[in-house]
Amino acid sequence: MSSYDFLAGCYDALTYDVDYAAWADYIERHFKKRPLPGNTVLDLACGTGSLTRELALRGYEMIGADRSPEMLAEAAEKNRGISPVEPIFLCQDMENLDLYGTIDACVCCLDSVNYVTDPKKLQRAFGRVHLFLMPGGLFLFDVNSPEKLEGLDGQVFLDETEDTYCVWRAEFSKRSRICSYFMDLFRLDPASGQWVRGEELHRERAYTVAELTAMLTEAGFADVRTWGELKMRPPRPGEQRIFFTARKDK
Repeated sequence: MSSYDFLAGCYDALTYDVDYAAWADYIERHFKKRPLPGNTVLDLACGTGSLTRELALRGYEMIGADRSPEMLAEAAEKNRGISPVEPIFLCQDMENLDLYGTIDACVCCLDSVNYVTDPKKLQRAFGRVHLFLMPGGLFLFDVNSPEKLEGLDGQVFLDETEDTYCVWRAEFSKRSRICSYFMDLFRLDPASGQWVRGEELHRERAYTVAELTAMLTEAGFADVRTWGELKMRPPRPGEQRIFFTARKDK
């Protein structure tokens, strides 16, 4: 089993309830709290490029990076012809991020940070983001909280559309602090009219606020803050999703 090879073609259908406009509104509120040094934004782990598109339509010069060629193919098609500046896309792992120039902000959304299950790789990824950020630039990301991931243990979920059927179960290991999602996917092939079956395994690591704050500080970031889910307030006890912002010193 691999991640996103089969899922890429039906990812948007299964995540139809994600309000990307609301996410972009929230990101822009942070951008406006302290103006960015410029207008170039990296969407790290951009997936199929829905958030990339939303921000590009608002006038940001977007770069999307993701490790999955299949997801990037969907992203490139979705963002084709966008004005005023069409986003560019790079196939890269977070920890090996290598841009052509500097960026003014980096966003990494929808718990993509949790998917980096090796803390050493995540530390390198934070370092690479810091390297390419302009002084005064902002790094914003969110994570599923440890409480949320542990609470998923043993649960089974079903997502269904007219041409997609997905059953997945979650198992959380307290020893490794990793939540594994085992997915069975069925997708209707429009050409043949037949259902095609695929399997995927996704894994997320539970990181504490203290761990992530320490990693950001070690990478060189300053003014590290945490926020509640899509809220301009500190996270509350039991928060399911926690946002982080960090600045590169001028």
